[in-house]
Amino acid sequence: MNTSAAGAKFLFGRLALPPGTQNEYGETSLGFYLAFQALPTIIFFSALVSILYFYGIMQKAIKGFSYVFSKLMRISDAESLCAASNIFVGIESAFTIRPFLNRMTKSELCTVLTAGMATVSSNILALYIFTLHNEFPTIAAHLISASILSAPAAIIMSKILFPETGTPETLGLKVNPHYKRESSLFESIVDGSNSGVRLIVGIAAVLVAVIGLVALVDLLLGLMGTNINSLTNSDFKYSLANIFGYIFYPLTLILGIPFSDVLEASKIIGERIIVTEVVSYQDLSLAIKDGVITNPRSITIITYALCGFAHLASMAIFVGGISAIATERRREIASLGFRSLFAATLACLMTACIAGVFFTDSSIFLQK
Repeated sequence: MNTSAAGAKFLFGRLALPPGTQNEYGETSLGFYLAFQALPTIIFFSALVSILYFYGIMQKAIKGFSYVFSKLMRISDAESLCAASNIFVGIESAFTIRPFLNRMTKSELCTVLTAGMATVSSNILALYIFTLHNEFPTIAAHLISASILSAPAAIIMSKILFPETGTPETLGLKVNPHYKRESSLFESIVDGSNSGVRLIVGIAAVLVAVIGLVALVDLLLGLMGTNINSLTNSDFKYSLANIFGYIFYPLTLILGIPFSDVLEASKIIGERIIVTEVVSYQDLSLAIKDGVITNPRSITIITYALCGFAHLASMAIFVGGISAIATERRREIASLGFRSLFAATLACLMTACIAGVFFTDSSIFLQK
């Protein structure tokens, strides 16, 4: 994390210093600022991923995972390639199968959307790590594990909710990732950095808009809740986080989280579908810091459950982005949006269940 933040520290000075740290001049941090500390790391990792693509390392890793998925799960090579790509990149994964998108079956398109929303890109992982590494020092290993596990989980949930009834064009065929290689290493670094900047702007815009809209809805719910509470003699706090917390309560309960933490965990997991996983990870960090959630098992399972783009803003991004590439299938892709979001949410919860099954207090991932 120190290397990824070196450029931000040079550019923003004390604003980029994590809380409780000092730079080489003895200047102390001014506190936590998402825009100056966490978001700039995305640029570093975007450039790093671009370099790995330039040297062909990323393509080989994607093809390796794709081979495993297509052989073990008997899906088409195009959708397995896209699911494998989502372990490392985000919406860009659709470009790896661009020549096949217009000819995919609806079940394949559902898998493409689900895999995109159930996983997270490697550059975004840096943001989550930065948010939680003080409270959860070994979070990086868990997030990498979650990102890998969520890809096959997405395929399973997608096929359950939209089984394949046609014959995929690339079933049983070997498909190579469609990728435009830069002419030089420096060009790949520049392109990767620029992609990171665009991603940061997109994330910042979504956070400003969504958090503001949620605050507006919470205000309206609070006003209505005051009247309802006076009539029912209740003290329930009406907010989207609390409402979705109760909706997700039974799902959170079966994840294996200790009963004492289930209600608070369900609020954090449930709010993700509205406010994005960035905000949910920040709320998890605050819950750990304030002592609301202290059980390592609860923290670990919540971390896995949140590791995915399964929220409304991401659904709009993936549906819009893939529709722009496969213009002939725009209406079908749009119709699959909410089904894919539901499948992606279940896939993230399935990954959390797997983490709970194999959780042990003696795990090396829990050692500081």
